[in-house]
Order: sequence, then C-alpha cells, then structure tokens
Amino acid sequence: MWGGIQGEMQMSDTAETENAKKKRALRPRDAATLIVYRRDADAVRLLMGRRSMSHVFMPGALVFPGGRIENQDRFVTVTDELDPAVENLLCRRSRTTSARARALALAAIRETFEETGYLIGVAREATRKPPGASWQNFFSHGVIPSLSGLRLLTRAITPPTQPRRFDARFFVVEAEALVKQVDVPDEELESPAWVTFDEARAFKKLPMVTRVVLDELEPKLAKGPLAADAPAVLRRMVQGKFQSEPL
Repeated sequence: MWGGIQGEMQMSDTAETENAKKKRALRPRDAATLIVYRRDADAVRLLMGRRSMSHVFMPGALVFPGGRIENQDRFVTVTDELDPAVENLLCRRSRTTSARARALALAAIRETFEETGYLIGVAREATRKPPGASWQNFFSHGVIPSLSGLRLLTRAITPPTQPRRFDARFFVVEAEALVKQVDVPDEELESPAWVTFDEARAFKKLPMVTRVVLDELEPKLAKGPLAADAPAVLRRMVQGKFQSEPL
C-alpha cells in the first residue's frame, strides 16, 4: 500500500539520459488502481485523495487509490467473476493469466478499502476464512467482493529510467458498487473525497499519468457507462518516447 501508484509513476516523452541508458532497467511490478465514479446532478465525481505528507516522493499529490498486487489477492472468495471481455483485455499483450487478472482486480478493491474505507461487493457473510489480515478485515464488515462491475480503462508501465517501476492497470467502477464505508487506520491516502474532473485538474500536485487518465476517462463517461469490451490503451516508453498503443 502506498496511497495510489500514480505518485510513483512519472511518465515523460523526453529522451533517457546517458547514465540511465547504461543502467539495467528494473522489471515492473504488477499493480492496480481503481477509479470509482458517481453521477451527481451537477457533475460526475471521482473518489480521490492526497498522498501522505510523510512520503518522500511526491507528498501531497492527488491520486486514485491503488497499489501493488499481493499474494493474498490470489485466494479471495468473490460473489462473481470479471466480465470475460475485461479479463481478455487484462491478458492481452502480456503473460497475465486469468488467475493473475482476477488477482489484479482484487488488489484494486483491497487497496481502495485500505486507503478510503469503501467496500466494493455484496453484503453477505463469508463461509470460509479469507487469506491475509487485509482481507480478513474486509470480510469482517459482512461484505464479499464483487468483480463483475469493474472495467479496464488503461494500462501504464513506468519508464525504465525510474527507480521504481510498475505495470499498472487502471480499473473503473460505478459508485453503486460501493456497499459501505468504514474507518480504516491507513494514513497513506489522506482526506479521500469526491471531486469533479475540473477540481482534480486544478490541484497543484497532480501526477502526469493521473492527468492523462482523467483526460481519457472524462469523454468516455460523458457517453455513458463504460462497456466491458470498450477499447483500452497501453501506455509505455519505447526508445525514449512515451507512446500509447491499443491493447
């Protein structure tokens, strides 16, 4: 957990430095972010929060909840599975298996719970003990996670020049998937709030990848809910240039 992966993902279209070229790039770590949105009478609002001021890197940046995948995410009971079209998108152009795709979606739900207290799923008591302390806490509130409402918006890979690298999948889900909100001890994402697209863009500390995602998502939501098979984009650096390619 670190209060949103966007603060760690600095994407640039500038050429790599000579020193960076000589270093061996780190292998990106799988990660997931969840964009929760609701349609109010006056605007669409997104669930976002500030990275803790205790962070060395980009303290106070406005981000979506998210973080890296954990082993416990592989063994969680759910009420329903990913839409086959979403699973297919997650597996494209990678070695991601169906099981890994499922774990990525669960990581996004877990991180959202840990950082904002919001639980996504169905109100129902579990019949078996969940794995790991985080999921045990999640299930203790009488909710079992649901995956069928998640959609994939984009995939972004941190440039090879960065000291931390992530292969991040940005999921989207409507706020109607939220069952309840509870208090959580995690202080990595401060002051979670529902903000409009314009309010998010006006925030002084907004990571570039977050801004790119906002610009991609807004016109799509203006047309209605995202379809499970809606085209998704892979964003990565190739030969020193930031590129966007269809998945």
